[in-house]
Amino acid sequence: MAETIIFDTDPGIDDAMALLLAHAHPAIHLKAITTVYGNGTIEDCTRNACYLNQRFGMGAEVVRGAAGPLRRTPNGPTVVVHGEHAMGDVVAPADTPIEIDERPAYQYLCDAVNAQPGEITLVAVGPLTNLALALQHDPSIADKVKQVVVMGGAFGTRGHHGNVAPFAEANIHDDPDAADQVFTARWPVTIVGLDATHEAFFSGAYLDALKADGGEAGDFIHAVSRYYLAFYSDKLGLDGCHVHDPSAVAYVIDPTLFTTRPGPVRVVCDGPAIGMTLQKADGKRYADDEFSDFRDQDVCINVDEARLLTLYRDAILSLA
Repeated sequence: MAETIIFDTDPGIDDAMALLLAHAHPAIHLKAITTVYGNGTIEDCTRNACYLNQRFGMGAEVVRGAAGPLRRTPNGPTVVVHGEHAMGDVVAPADTPIEIDERPAYQYLCDAVNAQPGEITLVAVGPLTNLALALQHDPSIADKVKQVVVMGGAFGTRGHHGNVAPFAEANIHDDPDAADQVFTARWPVTIVGLDATHEAFFSGAYLDALKADGGEAGDFIHAVSRYYLAFYSDKLGLDGCHVHDPSAVAYVIDPTLFTTRPGPVRVVCDGPAIGMTLQKADGKRYADDEFSDFRDQDVCINVDEARLLTLYRDAILSLA
């Protein structure tokens, strides 16, 4: 049976790529798209979600979420990576119908989980503010969610420490307080962070082939990736981009693509290491220990790149 997911997102170039995977793959039922600030403003991210939902006939409910973090000063949209309106050179028309559920995202999340206990997977690929607000509103949902899959964090394997700060990944850095609340809640979380996503790569040639063979979806992915690839080329000297948000959806489809490591996870919420993610994986209890009272969560520390790229390509081509 297909996994029912609510996709919490700040679309976002790689968010759009991930949404198309969730829409295309038969193992996923995309129930809803909840939006959050991050790659763009909440207005742009919500418009982009509505545009993608309508253009590709995804049939998901769209729900507007948080406009800023719980406590920290907002970092602002990542224009240098995602462009002025968050999807690079692809701009959702200003008159895109904003057809959204009237509830705030945190309320929608709580209502949906309570209506389908044990059946809904939350896939979060932006700042985790909506999920933290939902936990604050109704802590009981932690016992009713099937699982939570997060694209975020960096745990230092093979030198993957951060991408917007020396020790922080962007989604976690945007709202570290929310992330710490999500990772220490009772629900099962799998974190697909830079340790895995930096081990997979959409090359320029791979994206060209998607354009050639993938119909409208392949053409869109190629178009939306142009601004992204210019950033990777100019700033990192790479011809292509890392597979960030699509990896979280791929985990739901096939967890065997990833190598995981269990252990409690905490987030640094202040100071020069703000946004840093830490996992205690040794199983020991220490005299001063603010980890061991929390449940183990799974951190992805590697990925089978070849299988991931095949899974993504096959799904997108199925839309054609």
